[in-house]
Amino acid sequence: MPRPFTAIALLALFFASVEARAFETCPSFFAEGRAPELVNPKLSAKTTPLCYEAFALLHSGETRTPLYAAERLTRQGIAAARKIDRDDAFHEEDRLPEASRAQLEDYVRSGFDRGHMAPAGNMPTHKAQAESFTLANIVPQARNLNRNLWASIEESVRRLASERGTIFVVTGPIFAGNPVELINDRVLVPTQVFKAIYDPERGEAAAYLAPNRDDGDWQSVSIQRLEALSGLDVFPGLPEAMKAHGMELPEPRAYGGGRDRPREESFEAWARNELYRLAKRLWRNLLRSIF
Repeated sequence: MPRPFTAIALLALFFASVEARAFETCPSFFAEGRAPELVNPKLSAKTTPLCYEAFALLHSGETRTPLYAAERLTRQGIAAARKIDRDDAFHEEDRLPEASRAQLEDYVRSGFDRGHMAPAGNMPTHKAQAESFTLANIVPQARNLNRNLWASIEESVRRLASERGTIFVVTGPIFAGNPVELINDRVLVPTQVFKAIYDPERGEAAAYLAPNRDDGDWQSVSIQRLEALSGLDVFPGLPEAMKAHGMELPEPRAYGGGRDRPREESFEAWARNELYRLAKRLWRNLLRSIF
C-alpha cells in the first residue's frame, strides 16, 4: 500500500495533468507553456479551466472565485490597453454551472469591492476588457486595498512589462485560517491576494503578497515561499533555484486615479445590471426553444 504522502503526491500530479490538458487551447499565457499546478489537492475540487482572449484562469466551484488568473503581458499589449476606456460591465460566467458561480447580487452591499485578478487595465482590446469583468475573474477584495495599494501594484506591473518587453503574471487569492468568511453565504473571502511575476529574458521571478485588508501592508516573497502559502506552483517550469531567489520588485507607485478606478455600484446600477442579465437570459432561452 502506498504511504499517505505518496498517495497525495500522486493525486496532485493527476489533477495537474488534467488541468494542463484542459489548457491546451491557450498555452501562450503560461510561462514555459505550463499552467500553474495545484500542489494542495484540497484546492482541486470543482475546478474549471477557462480561456479568454487575453488571460486564462482556473475557477473553483467551492470558493466561487478564481484560484488564479494567468497573463502574458507585452509592451505592445500594454500600449494598446492604455488607449481603451474602462467600461464596467460585471457579469456572471455562463460557462459555469449556476450553483458553482458567483452572482451579481452576491456582491451588493457586501462591504467588499469586486476585485479583478486579471486587471481590466491590462486588456488590449474592447472584447478582452469585457471578458475581464466576468465574475469568474473576481474575488471579494477590501475596498481600500483594491482602490489604492492593489491598483498601484497593477500599475507597477504594467510599467514593468513596458520596460522589459514581456513578462508572465499569475494573480490569485489565498484562503487561510478558520472560520472562513463568506459574502451572501456563497462566495469565499480571501485572506490574502498575490501577484507573481516572471521575466523570461532575465530569468528571475517573485511575487507581491498583500493581506486582504485596508491597511496597505504588502511584502515581496519568492515563488517558493508563495507555493508554501498558497498551495499553488504558479511557475512549474522554472528551476527550483530561481523559485527560491526572489527578484527585486518595483515599489508600488501611488495610484493617480483615472479610467481604471473601480466605481461604487449604486442601487440603480445594480438594478440596471440585473435587468440586462434577465433580458439576456430570456433571449437565450427563447433562442433555445426555437432552435
